[in-house]
Amino acid sequence: MNKISIIIAREYNVRVRKKSFIIMTILTPILMALLIILPTYLTMRGDTDLKKIAVIENGSDLFTGTIKNSNEAEFVYLDDVDLNTLKNSFEEAGYYGILYIDPAVVSTPNAVQLISKKQPPIGLINYINTSLKNEIERQKLLAYDIENLDRILKEINTSVSVQTIRIDKEGDTRQTSTGVAMAIAYIGGLLMYMLVFMFGSMVMRGVIEEKTSRIVEVIISSVKPIQLMMGKIIGIALVGLTQFMIWILLTIGFVGIAKNMIIGKTEGAVAISAVQESRDFMSAASSAQAIPEARATEELSEFMDLFNTAMNQDWGLIIFSFLFYFITGYLLYASLFAAIGSAVDNETETQQFMLPITIPILLGLIVAMGTMTNPESQLSFWFSMIPLTSPIVMMARIPFDVPAWQLAVSMLVMAITIVGVIWMAAKIYRTGILMYGKKISWREMWKWLKYKR
Repeated sequence: MNKISIIIAREYNVRVRKKSFIIMTILTPILMALLIILPTYLTMRGDTDLKKIAVIENGSDLFTGTIKNSNEAEFVYLDDVDLNTLKNSFEEAGYYGILYIDPAVVSTPNAVQLISKKQPPIGLINYINTSLKNEIERQKLLAYDIENLDRILKEINTSVSVQTIRIDKEGDTRQTSTGVAMAIAYIGGLLMYMLVFMFGSMVMRGVIEEKTSRIVEVIISSVKPIQLMMGKIIGIALVGLTQFMIWILLTIGFVGIAKNMIIGKTEGAVAISAVQESRDFMSAASSAQAIPEARATEELSEFMDLFNTAMNQDWGLIIFSFLFYFITGYLLYASLFAAIGSAVDNETETQQFMLPITIPILLGLIVAMGTMTNPESQLSFWFSMIPLTSPIVMMARIPFDVPAWQLAVSMLVMAITIVGVIWMAAKIYRTGILMYGKKISWREMWKWLKYKR
């Protein structure tokens, strides 16, 4: 046992002192945050250039002024303009494109064309569709000669937001969010996939390096092959756990800073908007000044609700499960990677053995992505029980409150499987680590499992 601890200490100290470890430990939470936030930010921000669009109707004025100017586009309604003539000169006239509306759109949905030399953003198309749809519906209702129709439509305009409340076995309730659960499931599954594959591959590369440099021949003279293999696997596992704990601390810090910054900016926006309103609308009623303040307060309230909902998750179970599945998933795949590394002479030869191991990991990630929308499906259930895929899929299910018996069975099966995999990997490792110059096949590795020495 003392020899294994020496190997563990060597593997741990060598790797945590590398500059690459320090850099990736700091950068990974930032990169993960950018991976999640940046696409959403870019989608919401869109193109900041104001697009000037010429609107032409085919011999009518049914929709004149219907589509209002927005932060994204300005709509200019033209009369007595030939469409074919404008097609050839709209860009020179300063227009982004031409919106051609045929009155038949009342009965034919696709009787509207947006002509431009660039692909229009989806937000602009949706805005036009919604504006025309609302106007067509309004005009159809007007045909029924309903008195005070506009006032009625404003009064009946209603928005609904469903809040999800979970009741536990003790009868206590807490507010939850499917969106937050899906985000945690996505991050948990993806992070598990990355860590297991990354650190497992690190074990394989380390074994190949020691074998090709013949250092392993010197080490084997002092320790048993199984001790060397387990020392290397556990040492790298401790590196991964160290990195994970640092990520947790950094994430908590980033969340706290982000929370304070957003609250501060929102409160500042309230104050600035109120001052600006008081300057520009001195003659208006005080209710006019309350509009931007109400909007800022609403944004702050939405953020706080989202933050509090995220905090309502069972983080103790999530972190415990992540640690368990990371350790067990890593031990399982690291043992397989170590066995492969011992059987080959260089990384090129690992390709024929990597595919059967890589497929379950990728399959687990694919199922985990689908699990976010249907965590109780039979596919998600069985893949969360199969040891080769359960670390990834179960992490995607846990935010959706997996039954305790399913989690217990999955962990038990995982623990039993690890014992068998480590035993098989050790038999392959002790034979292959000192074998050079021979092309190894799956059949040859199967024979090594049957050796009784």
